[in-house]
Parts: sequence; C-alpha cells; structure tokens
Amino acid sequence: MAPKVSEKYKKERKKELIEAAKKVFIEKGFVHTSMQDIMDKAKISRGALYSYFNNIDHVFIEVLKYDDQKDIQYFMLSDETPLWQQLKNWIEEQHIYIETIDQTLLYAKAEFFLSSNYANNKDNFPYIAERYNQTTAVIEEVLNEGTHRGEFRPEHSTCSIARYLISFINGLMLDTFQLGYEQTKVKDQLSVLLFSLEKLINPKSTK
Repeated sequence: MAPKVSEKYKKERKKELIEAAKKVFIEKGFVHTSMQDIMDKAKISRGALYSYFNNIDHVFIEVLKYDDQKDIQYFMLSDETPLWQQLKNWIEEQHIYIETIDQTLLYAKAEFFLSSNYANNKDNFPYIAERYNQTTAVIEEVLNEGTHRGEFRPEHSTCSIARYLISFINGLMLDTFQLGYEQTKVKDQLSVLLFSLEKLINPKSTK
C-alpha cells in the first residue's frame, strides 16, 4: 500500500508546480504552453500533474491566484507605515513590474483573456471577476482606513478611486507591453498618477 501523503506535503508540492508553470507561461505565453511543457519544467509525471490540475486553464488560474497574492500583500494594513507611503510603495512596485514586463505574466494574461475558452465561457472562470473585486476591495480598505485615521480626506468615493487606480495601471501595462516602456514613459506617467492620487485623497503627510 502506498504511503499516505500529508496535506502539508500536497500544499508544498502544488506550490512548486505553480512556480514551475509560472516560469513556462512567462517564457512561452498562454497559447503555446501545454501540460507537457509544465511536466517537463517540473520534472513530474502526467498522472502526478493531473492529480493537482484538471487542464491548462486550471493551471493558469492557479498561477494567477498565486501571483495576485503579491499585490494583495502591499495593502495589508499597518500601524507602523503611513498609509500614503504604503500606496506610494505599491505604485513604485508597479513601476518596477512594468519596466520588466517581458519577465512577467502579462503576455500570457493577454492571451488568456482573449482565448476562446475564457471569452465564450466567462461564467466558468469566476476567479477573473473575483480578482478584480478583491484588488478593488483591499485598495478601498486602505483608503477607508486612512480616512478613519484622519490621514486622508478623499474628494471622491474610495471605491471609485480604487477602480481608477486599477484601470490606470492595467492600461499602462498593456500599452507598455505593445509599445515598450521608453515610448509610454512609464516613470512620467506614474508621476502623474501619484500627483492625481494625492489630489484625490489629500494625504495629511503632504500638508
């Protein structure tokens, strides 16, 4: 009888497979990545891979979830760091991400969102809406907490400001992917974003 595998082992093994899959998606994009590519990268058998994932779409969604957690961490509320600084740190991280966009999942994401499986069956991919709502919620939470602490005096609803931030960053990422960061002037555009965000929320630290 085969030894029983612990939940801790399965969790760690799944994380390793997700990390391997992420590397393949970055290298090859979504359309040209196969389950076999992931097996080769992870050095795992077909049966073992399929014990964790149903298909390539399932793998990609799990990679997205894993990758998204890094953004979420930037919005964990802190009593030590001023919330305005926390927002600026996140925007600086986006700057680094966008200027190294060829080393990210952006190409794979663009292909996935345009693929027939997702485009024609969006109800089968609830996480795509969840991730947008989750990111909006955590940014809004920071803005609301800043308002509660007296650090911010927002000029518009915090939900609208959160959605504005997401739309700006997503649009800049896509433009930079298509045109290159030198043409889109990423640093300059993010400076404008910071300027407009400061006007929108009136952080106490700038007064």
